[in-house]
Amino acid sequence: MNATLRLTEELIARPSVTPLDEGCQALIADRLRALGFVCETIESGPADFRVTNLWARLGTGQQPTLVWAGHTDVVPTGPLDAWGSDPFVPSHRDGKLFGRGASDMKTSLAAMVVACEEFVASNPQPPIDIAFLLTSDEEGPANDGTVIVCDALRQRGERLDWCIVGEPTSVERTGDMIKNGRRGTMSGKLTVKGIQGHIAYPQLAKNPIHMVAPALAELAATVWDMGNAYFPPTSWQVSNIHGGTGASNVIPGTVVIDFNFRFSTESTPEGLQQRVVDILQRHGLQAGADHDLTWTIGGRPFLTQPGTLVDAVRSAIQTETGIETQLSTTGGTSDGRFIAQICPQVIELGPPNATIHKIDEHVAVADIEPLKNIYRRVLHNLAQQQACAG
Repeated sequence: MNATLRLTEELIARPSVTPLDEGCQALIADRLRALGFVCETIESGPADFRVTNLWARLGTGQQPTLVWAGHTDVVPTGPLDAWGSDPFVPSHRDGKLFGRGASDMKTSLAAMVVACEEFVASNPQPPIDIAFLLTSDEEGPANDGTVIVCDALRQRGERLDWCIVGEPTSVERTGDMIKNGRRGTMSGKLTVKGIQGHIAYPQLAKNPIHMVAPALAELAATVWDMGNAYFPPTSWQVSNIHGGTGASNVIPGTVVIDFNFRFSTESTPEGLQQRVVDILQRHGLQAGADHDLTWTIGGRPFLTQPGTLVDAVRSAIQTETGIETQLSTTGGTSDGRFIAQICPQVIELGPPNATIHKIDEHVAVADIEPLKNIYRRVLHNLAQQQACAG
């Protein structure tokens, strides 16, 4: 058994369901300290949702820095009797490693650590700094995880130049797709206020569903932007509508509508918010009098154009696997949205994602070692570039 597979299994065996870390970061920190990393644990959150974060750096902070980022927490297992084997007992079947977190994202974490061990062994004084940013609050609300560490690093003025997040980005084979950006996400909660009454006497009531229906139609038909070369057009979708008392003869007094924007770099949260308000007003819905509207910005979009990091990753994938990787910004959000606020170049690269969050989550054993080799080659490529520049 190779070192990457062995460490992956050790991590899977720890039931680190959000926000628990169950010693995953301590295990990783011990191996990093052996390489000379200075490791710092940053805890955050209330007592009943305590989050563990790890910040580790090899180097003085004066050289360009590559950050390996990821999360040690996993989603809940679902019904245990639906699994083919215990989700926290690493199991092999048909050339696949099964266990919660196998794909999302303990394989990536193990590959990062072993790649660094191998790289440092042959480059004891590399011309780049190497850092790790790990959290146990990525699958949860993400209020006390990476965002907390990024705030601390910003206040210290720590230098971050490149970041690779180990999210499972591949489709068929490790390396066939990387994420060089992600869309932003912003949710709104719209409460439209009417007057409750008997359905047989509509003149004595005011139906909030009827009030908002024309505005909803326009919102659904609006083209928010056309996207760009890297992002699809911004989308607006209703996720929930709640109105009525449950009785068929009562006009409701309010209707609550939850909706979400997934937006490209062609739009801003402020601009989208104003356009929604304008549409509501155009249909006679005045803020305060007729409706209340609250917003939650889950993350702003980020984009890393082809350049130093993307080129180093593309080259590494080509060298190690022969694959011409595809750049993509599809999918949901990741902690890259926080890191991109303090690091100019952020990409995501990990194993295939077909089974993430599913029963019998697994990764093909044949995908594990190539991922470690790609990570190690990225370190080599960036170090070589810096040595030549110096």
